[in-house]
Amino acid sequence: MVVEGNPDRNRFAAGVGSAGMDIPREDPLAAVSPLDGRYAGRTAPLVPYASEAGLIRARTEVEVEYLLALADESGVDLDLSAAERADLRAVVDDFSTEDARLVKRLETEGAEGYAATNHDVKAVEYFLRTETPERLHPWIHFGLTSEDVNNLAQRLLVKPAVEEVLVPKLREVRDTLADEAREHRDVPMLARTHGQPATPTIWGKELAVYAARLGTAIGRVETAAAGLSGKLAGASGTYAAHRAAYPDVDWRAFSREFVASLGLEHTALATQVNPCDDLATLFDALRGVNNVLLDLDRDVWLYVSDRYLGQEAAAGETGSSTMPHKVNPIDFENSEGNLSKANSDLTFLADYVTTSRLQRDLSDSTVKRNVGAALAHCLIGYSKTAAGLAKVVPNEQVMRDELENTPEIIGEAVQTILRREGDTDAYERVKELTRGKRVTIEDFRDLFDDLDVDESVREELHALTPAGYVGYGGDLVDELDGGD
Repeated sequence: MVVEGNPDRNRFAAGVGSAGMDIPREDPLAAVSPLDGRYAGRTAPLVPYASEAGLIRARTEVEVEYLLALADESGVDLDLSAAERADLRAVVDDFSTEDARLVKRLETEGAEGYAATNHDVKAVEYFLRTETPERLHPWIHFGLTSEDVNNLAQRLLVKPAVEEVLVPKLREVRDTLADEAREHRDVPMLARTHGQPATPTIWGKELAVYAARLGTAIGRVETAAAGLSGKLAGASGTYAAHRAAYPDVDWRAFSREFVASLGLEHTALATQVNPCDDLATLFDALRGVNNVLLDLDRDVWLYVSDRYLGQEAAAGETGSSTMPHKVNPIDFENSEGNLSKANSDLTFLADYVTTSRLQRDLSDSTVKRNVGAALAHCLIGYSKTAAGLAKVVPNEQVMRDELENTPEIIGEAVQTILRREGDTDAYERVKELTRGKRVTIEDFRDLFDDLDVDESVREELHALTPAGYVGYGGDLVDELDGGD
């Protein structure tokens, strides 16, 4: 970027793209994505499942397990000794960073006597040749297409990334909401519908709503993750190479058993690629979770703005670079931004990975490499929501003061009780008193005194208060525990 007539700006711009900013690639400051830079500490739990090294190891695991399964198939001319089996397992169990680097060199530069493959799965095959006796080399990747390996490896990463990293963090948020709901089940507050004062509610009940929604959404995610489905059927999904080599082996049964042994459902009908409807279902389920949390983030932000919620100030933290007093709801804002980015990515992924030209095109390969980024934005969002919830506390006095200053909200109760007594003009009577006006509780009491009703009904109306008009209120919190 050259700024005409501004040599200082031009020198700065030139320095950014030259040796003036010669930052080592491994330094987080050099990261192109904030996921590996600013937020590297928060996304670290996903590294085993979302990194290039993780994918290389998962491919290696699939190739090794497949080789062992071939040896277990009686119709295939492959025998493995106990020592060879142990050695193969050790390749996966002891897979190291140096092993991953070797695979990458085999792909991009060539190594160990092999020319550069320019093919990531073929590089894994050659890596396994460096770890095994020559007699096994013809059986490595036997009859497979790279998609057979990739679709299984990707699901071996996505499944634990969701089940072991994302879901526990979501349950932490859900449990916090449930605990706070129980603690504040008796705190009344003014509700707002269409942004206007409405029938009072209970702070604990409002949190319970989100806890319940989140629990249901988590269940959908868990179901989708458990249903991830793998394909192993060769270049066009017909087992052609397998059957040509061993026509008497039931390769369909072999595939079913092998995929199941990896903890995945089996996709029986496929082209060269796994149709990926299972991944789309998972991505949609994660969007459902994220939408619940986005709703929560925005509501809590508004409650903080209205001073219904206070925030604990972190020692040493700066809220504003110019206004020292500020304690901003930055965790909820950060969560909202990351979850919105995650949802954008998840929508794109769900739409894209389920399509492929004819039996195969490679456009989905580069797209699928971004699954980890979508999950990382999810994780940051979940962590930030959790951090925000840990800082907010209800300002009960503000909530009660607002209720007392908005007595018109008992109008619903008044007209409903009068309807019960047969007053056909009850709604209109209260509407005339309250709509678009500032009223006091005394205005209501004057109305009550003028009504032609039994004294017991008049007493019932006089007993109405904004803070007491909460229905079942806190009792609804018990629904979280299956109450009725």
